Amino acid sequence: LPALEALKQRACESVELNAARLGALSRDIWSRPELAYEEQQAHDTMTRFFSSGELPGAAWAVQPRYKLGTAFRAEWGTAAPQGPRPLRIAFLCEYDALPGIGHACGHNLIAEVGAAAALGLKAALESLPQPAPVAVQVTVLGTPAEEQGGGKIDLINAGAFDGLDVVFMAHPSQENAAYLPDVAEHDVTVKYYGKASHAAAYPWEGVNALDAAVLAYNNLSVLRQQMKPTWRVHGVIRNGGVKPNIIPSYTELEFYLRAPSMKDLSVLTEKVENCFKSAALATGCKVEIKGGENDYYNVLPNKSLQKVYKENGKKLGIEFISEDCILNGLSGSTDFGNVTFVVPGLHPYFYIGSDALNHTEQYTEAAGSQNAQFYALRTAKALAMTALDVIFKPSLLEEVREDFRQVKLKEEGQINPVE
Repeated sequence: LPALEALKQRACESVELNAARLGALSRDIWSRPELAYEEQQAHDTMTRFFSSGELPGAAWAVQPRYKLGTAFRAEWGTAAPQGPRPLRIAFLCEYDALPGIGHACGHNLIAEVGAAAALGLKAALESLPQPAPVAVQVTVLGTPAEEQGGGKIDLINAGAFDGLDVVFMAHPSQENAAYLPDVAEHDVTVKYYGKASHAAAYPWEGVNALDAAVLAYNNLSVLRQQMKPTWRVHGVIRNGGVKPNIIPSYTELEFYLRAPSMKDLSVLTEKVENCFKSAALATGCKVEIKGGENDYYNVLPNKSLQKVYKENGKKLGIEFISEDCILNGLSGSTDFGNVTFVVPGLHPYFYIGSDALNHTEQYTEAAGSQNAQFYALRTAKALAMTALDVIFKPSLLEEVREDFRQVKLKEEGQINPVE
């Protein structure tokens, strides 16, 4: 398919042509970090970018504040209004930062890569003779609040992903991987209510909520002996009392629970909640256990998309880590997992020129560096090339859909086994 190779070349050239503009976009978001659901400046920067008359080719249709205050949608398509239903390809942009340390997870680069891949794909399709031989809709979705809350889950519930065929995004890391097993995650806030009393004069009148918090913490530490190696439980005591001479009447803990599948996560959640409840019983406190609104699902793999992405990446000189590293490695959690339960998706990881670890000050520095630009734009090219394969190889699209169906069936069979 020499014509397809020429289109891929066109996509890569477009990313290069827009490199300065894309770098400035990333730098702008990086230099003004904002927390989940508060990404006003990043939202405005992204919508300005896609509304700009300076972008090459036809204009994007931009919807600011799309279904969420800091989400947006930008679209461009080759479809005729009366023609066949277009193939809908979407690129996702994240742009929220972390408290205190800024863009230590490099979401400014995620936003840049999503924008760059979309520009590359659009330029390739615009280079085709008109009218276009295929009907394609290219969508860019700005998805806020990945670090806390789960903006993609809000957007799924609001219908933002309805009708999309394949979604792409890429995440900064320490290595290149077409897939990493991001795990399911549930967060929980626990509140203990006791009774205050003077700690020296009449401690026996008090009911000690700090004792409950400490016992709960220790219960979980003991539970670790019986936890699967792939399970994770970590948390903090957010409120531990007021003053040493007052028996604490109120304490609060926040914990994150993680497991490779939703099935495992529900087993782990029950065990952890028993640890919290038993601490209340032992101390005579009342306990309130409140789960987070949005559980993050594990990211479902899509072997067909991963294979094609790796082929395209290798042509650009990307060196991928071995399958062994992937199988034995553990990752974090992302609300992109929930997306992979509703539409076939690809969430590769990419090296940014630094050995720094995510969620550190050093990674914040690396994510804003000029050095990261080469790696981010190379990843965007590989995403755009993979999207072109999906568009122009009907058999690949069928394989991607079949992978999605099979993996989802297997996963949901685990969650709701047939009796």
